[in-house]
Amino acid sequence: MAPPPLLSLSALLLILLAAAASNAAAKPVQTQSLLATPLSPKRTSATSELARDDDKDLFADNLAAAEDAAAASTVRFSVVHRDDFAVDATAAELLAHRLERDGKRASRISAAAGAANTTRGGGGSGGVSAPVVSGLAQGSGEYFTKIGVGTPATPALMVLDTGSDVVWLQCAPCRRCYDQSGPVFDPRRSKSYGALDCAAPLCRRLDSGGCDLRRRACIYQVAYGDGSVTAGDFATETLTFAGGARVARVAVGCGHDNEGLFVAAAGLLGLGRGSLSFPAQISRRYGRSFSYCLVDRTSSATPATSRASTVTFGSAALASTLASSFTPMVKNPRMETFYYVQLAGISVGGARVPGVANSDLRLDPSSGRGGVIVDSGTSVTRLARPAYSALRDAFRAAAAGLRLSPGGFSLFDTCYDLSGRKVVKVPTVSMHFAGGAEASLPPENYLIPVDSKGTFCFAFAGTDGGVSIIGNIQQQGFRVVFDGDGQRVAFVPKGC
Repeated sequence: MAPPPLLSLSALLLILLAAAASNAAAKPVQTQSLLATPLSPKRTSATSELARDDDKDLFADNLAAAEDAAAASTVRFSVVHRDDFAVDATAAELLAHRLERDGKRASRISAAAGAANTTRGGGGSGGVSAPVVSGLAQGSGEYFTKIGVGTPATPALMVLDTGSDVVWLQCAPCRRCYDQSGPVFDPRRSKSYGALDCAAPLCRRLDSGGCDLRRRACIYQVAYGDGSVTAGDFATETLTFAGGARVARVAVGCGHDNEGLFVAAAGLLGLGRGSLSFPAQISRRYGRSFSYCLVDRTSSATPATSRASTVTFGSAALASTLASSFTPMVKNPRMETFYYVQLAGISVGGARVPGVANSDLRLDPSSGRGGVIVDSGTSVTRLARPAYSALRDAFRAAAAGLRLSPGGFSLFDTCYDLSGRKVVKVPTVSMHFAGGAEASLPPENYLIPVDSKGTFCFAFAGTDGGVSIIGNIQQQGFRVVFDGDGQRVAFVPKGC
């Protein structure tokens, strides 16, 4: 039998070059360190200062502060997560409730974003018509702040929501009101309350402004996806913020008939893109820019060491934000409220995931379906099913050294058993946006503890609802800037 032919020198060189190229292509997975602290099993109660009712003087008249604030170009205030109002609950219980609310909200947003703006009639003389635009579900609202309403100011705990436009709160006398924290605002005791006539331009912005013909009073109604409603007089009022800043003649819904809406909150401060949102209304004085920074709600940080979440309106909202951090806003002609952006791709371990395709994440302007929104009230980022499946598979492959926990948890299908480990190396995850902007996520923004045993889950999910949502867990620690004047959004890391 003849011996096998010897390889020529050129053929051997080609094999060696191919092997070198293959090794160069197989780049090492980029990782970062996750502090694997499980949820505390202890039962806790509210510690938030906003949960207290002893704040009578918080918005009391302070002429010096008011004069300083009048000249300022910025309003900044603290916000708290609704879990700060919890009473006798464990972290695992709070997470379970949060994920349940989250599913309802995501469903409402998908339904609203895929449908044209509609109106619904209401009771009262002359009827009422208002847009059904909010993504909020019953009992929803993740972040709260306390403002003063009227003159003298009545403290009011308000939900902040980028998925809503109309500013409203419960008002006396109540035909139907739910339980709220603190006193119900009574417009009859306010010197700055101003009823709006049916012909007022602000009334006409309510899609088709309702009118009480007997009183010639503008009437508003906002209906939510679960059938909950708030209705009453549409008026103007002065809003006061801690530190003395006052904003006069803000159009607000004074709700005398409210059903099944929010836990504890007096009402809602809409931060959406519509013309009646709070940022739009204060734009002449502060511009249409605002930013927020949300602190980590899933970590074991104690109140003594954790920083407060904040919202900033005005020139300071854009401070220290590089132009390269911005991505253009995308407009959905069928839904003006939400902040759409173009998510161009996602990287895992330093490598772009091929299956996260633009075609799955692009907005279809003709139908209003698809696209990606940045939302303060949704917790978990949801991606169109094909994009999520590709991301999940890429993460599982890059995290092959971690021990999978079978069965998943709630809406999460990829979980890991990190019990007994203090620091764990995990693959990096980065989100890439149109225009070159990038958000490199801290590890606690995508691997979160779900119990006290050491189970951590990949905090993304798939959706078949048509619209993808970047949730507040992934936004934690970033200062998210909404530049309404420049029609762009930025994610500034370590901005809190």
